[in-house]
Amino acid sequence: MHTRTLGQGLEVSAIGLGCMGISQSYGPNPGDHAAMVQVLRDAVDAGVTFFDTAEAYGPFHNEEVLGAALEPVRDQVVLATKFGWQITDGQITGLNSRPEQIRRVAEESLKRLRTDRIDLFYQHRVDPDVPMEEVAGAVGDLVAEGKVLHFGLSEPGAHSLRAAHAVHPVTAVQSEYSLWTRDPEPEILPACAELGIGFVPFSPLGKGFLTGQVTTSSFSEGDIRATIPRFQEENRQANQALVDHVQALAASKEATAGQVALAWLLAQQPWIVPIPGSRRIKRIQENVEATHVALSADDVADLNRLAARIGVQGERYNAAHMGMVGR
Repeated sequence: MHTRTLGQGLEVSAIGLGCMGISQSYGPNPGDHAAMVQVLRDAVDAGVTFFDTAEAYGPFHNEEVLGAALEPVRDQVVLATKFGWQITDGQITGLNSRPEQIRRVAEESLKRLRTDRIDLFYQHRVDPDVPMEEVAGAVGDLVAEGKVLHFGLSEPGAHSLRAAHAVHPVTAVQSEYSLWTRDPEPEILPACAELGIGFVPFSPLGKGFLTGQVTTSSFSEGDIRATIPRFQEENRQANQALVDHVQALAASKEATAGQVALAWLLAQQPWIVPIPGSRRIKRIQENVEATHVALSADDVADLNRLAARIGVQGERYNAAHMGMVGR
């Protein structure tokens, strides 16, 4: 596995693993704890060193699985988790990034992850009720104590990113980014380049759409895609043209559509590290091998032109979730 360096010198595998799907969002959740532990250990064997979780995934269950799986190899991996929600009786009831809450979440995440430090601690969503200076200061205190090593933000606006970085160095921004989600390009990516901050795209395969495997808008119970406008049938059919082109390019390179979509991201900047998710080791291995798919400048330009010409039909979140990004 190739490696890449995020901000503040944090070195990680060039392809990480987004672990949310182990516990939620993509249909019936796997009930076999041992099987998911094995998938995570197999991912390490495949070369993945960068694992992304959050207290909100489950809630809590996701961190527990990672703790059980990665404790024996803790010094070989980089663990990222997140704070920022109020979770009451197992339900997310709102945002909460008050300093005392950040500390409480850190302490509890450390226990679930079975570790003495969180390598990368993201604010999951910007909390408009708590000044960013207080958030960054609270994480900075945890860094000073050695409980957290690096500070990150998920789906911030550029102004919030700059405010945070002015108080404590930000190592990485995590936001949705892919061939069909280009929101970070106007402001966030230039700010990251200017400030020396790494960028971690989640849903780099368009929640599975860019793999070419989503051929219907009918999803099983519990699958978040059923609530996303972009996956409604009329929009899905309109968006298929982009996938068809990606698949054609992939065939010419003896690769998969998903590998081409990841290779496109890797070609954008050397400090971009995608974190595709999967519950299957075969798919994780396929994603890892995207680092060996070479796209020429012409390939990248062609994909950019196609995406711009076709456009994307439908928002990437419902209205409530769209209101929480870019703040």
